Amino acid sequence: MLKRDQLHDYQNYCVNFIESHPESILILSMGLGKTAISLTAVLDLMFDSFEVHKTLVVAPLRVARDVWPEECRDTWEHTRFLQMSVIVGAAKERSAAMQKQADVYVINRENIKWLVEYFEQRHQPWPFDLCIIDELSSFKNYKSQRFKYLRKVRPFMKRIVGLTGTPASNGLLDLFGEVAIIDQGKRLGRFISRYREAYFKPGRQNPYTGVVYEYIPLPGAEEAIYKKISDISVSMKSKDYLPDLPVCLTVTHTVEMSPAEKKQYDKMRANLVLTVGDAEIDAANAAVLSGRLLEMANGAVYNEDHDVIRIHDRKLEMLSDLIEEAVGQNVLIAYWYQHDRSRILEYLSEQGYKVRDLKTAEDMADWNAGKIPIALISPASAGHGLNLQHGGHILIWFSLCWSLEMRQQTDARLNRQGQTEVVTIHNIVTKGTIDEDVLKALEDKNSTQENLIRAVRARLQ
Repeated sequence: MLKRDQLHDYQNYCVNFIESHPESILILSMGLGKTAISLTAVLDLMFDSFEVHKTLVVAPLRVARDVWPEECRDTWEHTRFLQMSVIVGAAKERSAAMQKQADVYVINRENIKWLVEYFEQRHQPWPFDLCIIDELSSFKNYKSQRFKYLRKVRPFMKRIVGLTGTPASNGLLDLFGEVAIIDQGKRLGRFISRYREAYFKPGRQNPYTGVVYEYIPLPGAEEAIYKKISDISVSMKSKDYLPDLPVCLTVTHTVEMSPAEKKQYDKMRANLVLTVGDAEIDAANAAVLSGRLLEMANGAVYNEDHDVIRIHDRKLEMLSDLIEEAVGQNVLIAYWYQHDRSRILEYLSEQGYKVRDLKTAEDMADWNAGKIPIALISPASAGHGLNLQHGGHILIWFSLCWSLEMRQQTDARLNRQGQTEVVTIHNIVTKGTIDEDVLKALEDKNSTQENLIRAVRARLQ
């Protein structure tokens, strides 16, 4: 087990920042140890300064169930004295976990409403005086149920910490909800309309209805927003504080559809409808069309009856080549659609490969133990917090997705502290398709987020 004196200087800096700031946002690149930092601060606040009595951690389900207990109990010697109760599962299991005597209670974000109502129905006061939100970006939607219920009890908590590596993956508008749940509207205001008026101007909009599709920051707005939150924010990047982190290489592999396959793709893009044999595939609007085209770029598409219509196997062929080139090294494959998963399993199984999904804690442990040569992972359900760096260093993106946050979080499952090999990330891109647009869009989104991270980056002396 690691000892407290093995914490890095930057981690001790963050611990002190949390302890000296009742409201704090830590913008830390993946792999910098947000969980260890938070648990150390909790330990100090509870048993050194006695400022905190009960701590609530809100996290993605898998992270709440597996990562926090493991870090607390098995990774660090000084944190194993903290009593932790994990509030997941059916309502009866959650109630039992809530009734346990513990120092730290960990719950998945989908159950925030249940937790608030649990105390309301029993006419009991809110017991938590410190809340840690693991992945603050999941509270960017101020209209979401989780946001509304956590905001309801926010005044009863004297301390709150937001942890994230991707604070503005889709632009600076995301920051309104994230900052508001931390400071209750002190810095960016209490109303989204006022925030937009102060810092943005309408971009693309419907000329007939006036509906605005995009807001563009006003000149100087980014700097002004950064300055507003700089007193409660600290930002660090892995490359600045972990010089020994292995190099991460990204390689893009292009595949090309046959003329007949490309003709089907172009027809769908132009007409929003495609007939393949007796099956008809349609797209109701541009957003649906985007999904349809991504499916087709991957090699298959659902029809209106949710049957899978095969288009091509170009990506599967490239995937097989990349696995062969790995020469027996473990490979992690990221997929998006369920038909991608099914086709990957079928195709690789026919070639004699053993493939396994990473879904349960046992799956993760077996991967890290080197027992799974080829693993499948869905960025939508397994992006945040999972430590997979011990099981391999090769990640293949079979399916691309629009979300920069999911992309970065999934990449960081392998490219994080504890990795001993050069990480190689492969993108499989179908030429002349929406795949190319996705990669460009992700690069464009990242520029805004990089500006934010640079603006509030901590400079250690």
